[in-house]
Amino acid sequence: MIMNRIRFILSAMMAGVLIALAGTIYLSVKSENAVLGAFLFGFGLLTVVSLDYKLYTGRIGYIIDQPKSYIIDILWIILGNVLGSLLIASIVHLGQIEVVINGAIDLVDYKLAKDFWTMFAQSILCGMMMYLGVDGFKRAPNDVSKVVINIFAVVIFILAGFEHSIANIYYFFLANIWSFHTVLWFVLMLIGNGIGSVLLNLIEKVGKLKKV
Repeated sequence: MIMNRIRFILSAMMAGVLIALAGTIYLSVKSENAVLGAFLFGFGLLTVVSLDYKLYTGRIGYIIDQPKSYIIDILWIILGNVLGSLLIASIVHLGQIEVVINGAIDLVDYKLAKDFWTMFAQSILCGMMMYLGVDGFKRAPNDVSKVVINIFAVVIFILAGFEHSIANIYYFFLANIWSFHTVLWFVLMLIGNGIGSVLLNLIEKVGKLKKV
């Protein structure tokens, strides 16, 4: 039982590591080519779904299909994702990779300046894109369409400025900007991502749109 829980958390931690690594390359090239950075970020989600690691934004949408105890799994997933993000942020700070750190500071300042409803709406929209990217990967009929759907879901949410809770907690760690505002925004993004993802799953469920 304990070992299963440890493996569960380590899987979530690996998902956090992958999203953080994707965020690192995104920050490295963002100022010169934001589109390229968005495509490269797609590596993170594509690897997560290919290896079946436990990412909050890839799992929360299915909470309506699971028993009530699934909420405990979600909390462990968030913890693992945060720990994975913290690990990569610590390594980046150890290496004093200024282009990444300074990029995160600028990005976090921009995100914290958004108003409540903008942040909430953009978090919901990101949750929708993540559901489409993950569920599309599961249901697409061939490998090419799986990859295209998954990567473009990421590219769209980044270029549209939607807010991804796990990517942003990594940026918060990098920028080292902490306040009640920062924590509130993280919780708001978690809720928004969850609502967006669950909403699309619910629509498909009610309409019986998923092919068995």
